[in-house]
Amino acid sequence: MTYHPKSEFLHRLIARGYLADCTDLQGLDEALIAGVVPAYIGYDATAPSLHVGHLLNIMMLRHLQQTGHKPIVLMGGGTTKVGDPSFRSEERPLLGPEQIAANIAGMKRVFARYLNFASDAEVRYWKGRGAGKAGYEIDPSKLTTDAILLDNAEWLDGLNYLDFLRDIGRHFSVNRMLSFESVRSRLDREQSLSFLEFNYMILQAYDFLELYRRHGCLLQMGGSDQWGNIVNGVDLTRRVLDREIFGLTSPLLTTSDGRKMGKSAGGAVWLNAELLSAYEFWQFWRNTTDADVGRFLRLYTELPVEECERLGALEGAEINAAKVRLADEVTTLLHGAEAAAAAQATAREVFERGGTGDELPTLALSADELAAGISVAQLFVRAGLAKSGKDAKRLIAEGGARLDDAPVADAGEMLDAARLARPVKLTAGKKRHARVTLAG
Repeated sequence: MTYHPKSEFLHRLIARGYLADCTDLQGLDEALIAGVVPAYIGYDATAPSLHVGHLLNIMMLRHLQQTGHKPIVLMGGGTTKVGDPSFRSEERPLLGPEQIAANIAGMKRVFARYLNFASDAEVRYWKGRGAGKAGYEIDPSKLTTDAILLDNAEWLDGLNYLDFLRDIGRHFSVNRMLSFESVRSRLDREQSLSFLEFNYMILQAYDFLELYRRHGCLLQMGGSDQWGNIVNGVDLTRRVLDREIFGLTSPLLTTSDGRKMGKSAGGAVWLNAELLSAYEFWQFWRNTTDADVGRFLRLYTELPVEECERLGALEGAEINAAKVRLADEVTTLLHGAEAAAAAQATAREVFERGGTGDELPTLALSADELAAGISVAQLFVRAGLAKSGKDAKRLIAEGGARLDDAPVADAGEMLDAARLARPVKLTAGKKRHARVTLAG
């Protein structure tokens, strides 16, 4: 029998397509009705920015807060030193403390666009209570819906290895850990899985235990590839503290043409503006395939479900208006309404009027750099429209490169400062553009 949740949060998740699995849907529903539920999602600091692939679970935290519950953003300052092996063919490169700290600083800025965070006083209140072996007796009256941001290095960096093995490691069965799909698939392909990586799932389970102890956290959410890690945390907390907590996963998304969500022809679709401009972000959503429009509107915007379905059902030329609406709504949430409006105006100028567009990604070259001239092929590389000179030459040979909307025939054509006295527009394929200017 299909379970119909009474809590607004679970109702939203199901209606909008966020829910894949839950350890105990009815039990979680009852907890959500009873009071404020603190829930967390973890983010390892493997890059200087989050990307579009993270946006779905950020939206889940936003819906959690909007329905009266407490989001916890957990930065993996500790677990990043180990690396999550889930569905990877090889070990992640190990990062040093300085790089991890820099990555965390870059990622933090995104969350403030989607969540309302607690004051420093509230964070200090919880940190000042201390973490006993049996966990806190959480005072429900002290829980607010304000989000908090934590770093698991706070408790992982100081672990005593022998104590950890005795107190925590004894609760884990290697046989069971080997049965998880993320591990088994790696071993079936006879690809190495280091002992360091094997410990990751124990550390993530310990995170959930510690978050329950320190903040009364009752729920961990994540993508469906994290199901095994999440279940480990639920099981560990039950074994150590005899407390019932919950896990919930969202589907791993691919686009209708089979691409992994968050990837584009130019690489990762970053959420930090210094790595990807608001225009490029807007354009990513504007280029959504027709079949994905309704689904993406439900997942990545706050439009009513009925409106998402109406827009997603449009056909022909009308579906383009729905794509513009999608791009506007998603860009407004991340970059603000002004950035979304500027991106749409630039798109109209570039595509409808043939202009160069002030909001396009811009490469500014100095007169010194242009003293000997620069080839068109190198311009495409420098502007980020080609990965290498070879890639640029192939693009030009296949007729996919344009300079001010005119086809580029010669990859070796040289441009100098005089030619760039006014901005020029580079185009790769039909939808990727950049602007080249002479630095003042």
